[in-house]
Amino acid sequence: MNQPSTNSQLADFRSSIDNIDAALVHLLAERFKITKAVGRYKASVDLPPADPEREAVQINRLRLLAEESGLDPAFTEKFLRFVVDEVIQHHQRIAEGENI
Repeated sequence: MNQPSTNSQLADFRSSIDNIDAALVHLLAERFKITKAVGRYKASVDLPPADPEREAVQINRLRLLAEESGLDPAFTEKFLRFVVDEVIQHHQRIAEGENI
């Protein structure tokens, strides 16, 4: 049977995780606001939605940050690629005239 202190500790851990998850959602929302502005700018000056050179630099930079932070760089790259793929889709839709 779980001891009350163990349940309290677990609740504290989960509360911290919930706060971090909320912060991540807010940070992602801010990031996407900015990347949508980038997409509108790119469309206005006829730049392509994707920038593979920039993506490679960012992936390398964030892999290094992950290593320095004790986070799995492969996981970090997968996460960043997921986010970048979504950004590129937004940029493509903006370039096609969608208002997102």
